[in-house]
Amino acid sequence: MARNPNMREAILGAAETLFSSHGYSAVSIRDIARAAGANPGSVTYHFKSKDELLLAIYRRHCGPMNDRRAELLAAAMRIRDLGNRLEAIVRAYVVPAFTSSSDLAGGGARFTRLRAMMSAEGNAAVGRIIAEIFDQTNQSFIEAIEQSLPHLSRSTIVWRCQFLLGALYYSLISPERITRLSRGEANGGDVAQAIEQIVVATVASLQAPEIGDASGPRVARRGVKASSEKVPA
Repeated sequence: MARNPNMREAILGAAETLFSSHGYSAVSIRDIARAAGANPGSVTYHFKSKDELLLAIYRRHCGPMNDRRAELLAAAMRIRDLGNRLEAIVRAYVVPAFTSSSDLAGGGARFTRLRAMMSAEGNAAVGRIIAEIFDQTNQSFIEAIEQSLPHLSRSTIVWRCQFLLGALYYSLISPERITRLSRGEANGGDVAQAIEQIVVATVASLQAPEIGDASGPRVARRGVKASSEKVPA
């Protein structure tokens, strides 16, 4: 029996929507089949398992998204001024994630929400997929930032890039929170504004001074006395 490419795409789209809304563990093959207008056998016919289906979703987005990031990063690295270059590097990472969900070359907001959901679940199989697909690209961005901020240690840059990823995920998962907490003064769904806010905040974070060796003694900063006393969470 010949495979139906339209059904395959329908299954991929349904799975991506469900995974991005409910997570990986909570969604069954039967759920995906129902949403795609298929039967469970069709899902396993086109994809051997739910893991293989998730891998196919990552592959359809991540190759083009990483290519776009690499293209923007190469352009950023041609900027002479280090401050302007740093902003362009951060923007090269952020912009593709906010591309319309219909644009596979950008990854899309829906796929970024899916990635955030997968990361939150801590699924081991997903972790392996993420490392395989994203680590090389992420290393390239870290090295580019190192060249722009040579006074920072790699560990500090990695920490702050991790915070960027968190901001990116959360902004795409809960845009309505921005609207609510700003009492309507800001529109959390405004993609252009979200990009600018994340870029500006990330650049400022990266440009902040080192805080010293994390294994060493705590240092009083900005008038705050260092203390060994526990602070309530």
